[in-house]
This record gives sequence, C-alpha cells and structure tokens, in this order.
Amino acid sequence: MELNVERTYALGFDVYGTLVEPLALAEPLQALVGEQAVRFAELWRTKQLEYSFRRGLMQRYVDFDACTRQALLYTQQALRCDLPESDQGRLLETYLYLPTFPEVTAALTVLKTQGHRLMAFSNGVEASIRALLSNAGVLPYLEDVVSVDDLRTFKPDPAVYAYLARRAGHVPGDTWLVSSNAWDVIGAKAAGLRAAWIRRQPEAVFDPWDVEPDVVVSRLDELTEWFAGRPV
Repeated sequence: MELNVERTYALGFDVYGTLVEPLALAEPLQALVGEQAVRFAELWRTKQLEYSFRRGLMQRYVDFDACTRQALLYTQQALRCDLPESDQGRLLETYLYLPTFPEVTAALTVLKTQGHRLMAFSNGVEASIRALLSNAGVLPYLEDVVSVDDLRTFKPDPAVYAYLARRAGHVPGDTWLVSSNAWDVIGAKAAGLRAAWIRRQPEAVFDPWDVEPDVVVSRLDELTEWFAGRPV
C-alpha cells in the first residue's frame, strides 16, 4: 500500500475501550455471577470512571488501580454478588490481560510506518498499563506510556492533555488524542489538542457541547486511511 502522508504527529492512544476491551471481563465473570456477567462488567467500568471523575473534582486522589478496586466492591454490593476475596483478586488480575480489539496491532503497525509517534495515554498507573499492553502484545509499537498518575489527577483535567503534548515534544496542535470516549475527546479539544473519536458502537452519541472531533471513525484501521489521505 502506497502511503501519502505529508505531516506526522504525536498520537496519544487512550487504552481502555480504545486499544483494549474492558467489557471482555464479562467472560470470566460468567462463571462467577452467571447471567449478571455483562451487567456486572458494564457497571464496574461505569463506576471506575465515575470514581476517577469525582476524585479529580474533589482533589482526593487515589490511583486508578484503587478506583478499580473500589468500583469492584461497589458493583458486588449493587448487584448483591458476594465474591470471595480470592475471586476478587483474580478479577483484578484479569485487568492486566484484557484483549485488544481485532484491528489494533495492524493499525498501529501502519501508523508507525507512516512516521507518527505512538504513545499510550491513560488514567491507569504506568506499571499496570505497561503490563497490560505487554501482555496484549502491543507495547513494542508504542514509544512511551504516559500516565496521569504522574500529575495525581485524572482525565479530563486540562493539565493531563498538556502533559501529553509535553511528553510527546510537540505543540498541542500537532498532538492527537485517539479515544473511544467522547468525554475524553472533548477534554483534549478543550486543551487545544486535536482528537479522533473511535466510535466503536454505532449507537454511541457524541455529547452536544459545541465541540467536535477532528475525525470520527469506527475502527483504528480507518484512522490509518484518514492519515494516508484516503477517504474513510
């Protein structure tokens, strides 16, 4: 495939929901909570994010691993699933072995060939994110792992997007966030970055905040085509 890229950028990839699928936890949950597995995985993810938002606003920081543990405890109580500590520990360990979406490895390969600087950019603790991406086989494609834990706050605090640009060594206008989360895209745009929204669910709605992503695609391989100057 002949590539036609006139400019290269720093691309910061959100991890959960963009590179890896957190709702894949529904599979191991099936053996523990039966028909509630999908609901359990969805609520766990929702509360995990909610806790990060609330702690960011309250300035009562704990790291994302702690938010994940607390969200697990909440979800058990909310769904009346009393899991032994051993099962809780195994579920938390599974967070380090989430699968990538099917097109991720090939898309990262092409984007790297196009000359872009690829970085992971996450609420997660750096050591946990490195382990997750290594287990998933995609860490070698990424030049850096940028964690908001360094700043002791969470997305969408404007400071974390400025930090991504600084770590990338690019001005904000040449730094991209790539994320499946609309709120993350809005946060990046508000901080002066460019942003691609990976709309993995066709029914997903972008928040009507008078802010628009620079690019909307449904998969990462479509983003490679956009950067190559081809219609998606």
